[in-house]
Amino acid sequence: MSTSVLSGLRNAVLTLTLNRPERLNAATDDLLLSLTAALERAGTDPDVRVVVITGAGRGFCAGQDLGELQGDTAPDLTGHLRRTYNPLILAIRSLPKPVLTAVNGVAAGAGASLALSGDVRLWSEAATLSMAFSSIALIPDAGSTWFLPRMVGAARAFELMAFAERVDAGAALKLGLCEQVYPAERFAAEVQAYAERLAARPPHALALTKQALNFSLNADLGAALDHEAVLQQRAGEHAEHGEGLDAFRHKRKPEFGPF
Repeated sequence: MSTSVLSGLRNAVLTLTLNRPERLNAATDDLLLSLTAALERAGTDPDVRVVVITGAGRGFCAGQDLGELQGDTAPDLTGHLRRTYNPLILAIRSLPKPVLTAVNGVAAGAGASLALSGDVRLWSEAATLSMAFSSIALIPDAGSTWFLPRMVGAARAFELMAFAERVDAGAALKLGLCEQVYPAERFAAEVQAYAERLAARPPHALALTKQALNFSLNADLGAALDHEAVLQQRAGEHAEHGEGLDAFRHKRKPEFGPF
């Protein structure tokens, strides 16, 4: 069994930890495929309501382990991306449960792309991000060219990519690259507490909310309105809605069942 990704479940929060700390969790095929498989299992596990992706040691993910791609001939980078990174990023974005990227340290190259891919991005004060691709004359991949301009605009995204600037946690919060920043010494506890708060929310409604947001990113207003109407019907017919209404009427805390 692979040990490149560790898995732990607590209070409906599944934490997936990239586990190559001696290499700042630089990504290998084994790590990427293991992480994708873990996400796919989480999608059908009724005990999982929220997924957290984080890194062991000082790093979140330092990007691709370049040594794995070296050989006597030029690497098939297109094939590698289509086999490893692309399915992983799509698994995160399509998972019907919230995915939090908990960036505990350096996130560089494809590791930065992974850090940006979560539904919510939580950072340690010790975290940094660098779109390091241009430093080795490659282009950003693993979704960076899609995520980053939607967060900071095309011009700022190009600047970050061209100069491979290192962004610290304070700047990341101002730019909108993360939603929360926590002290390094309390980071794991704060992430768990945030994730448990999210896990207490209605899982079916959150799944539909994620679906609606994903749809809206490439739709005009009319299409987004129509899609909302369709999903709202599904939400209204679910038992969660009845529980929410009953709790509201009786001024009690709702107890939402499994997805």
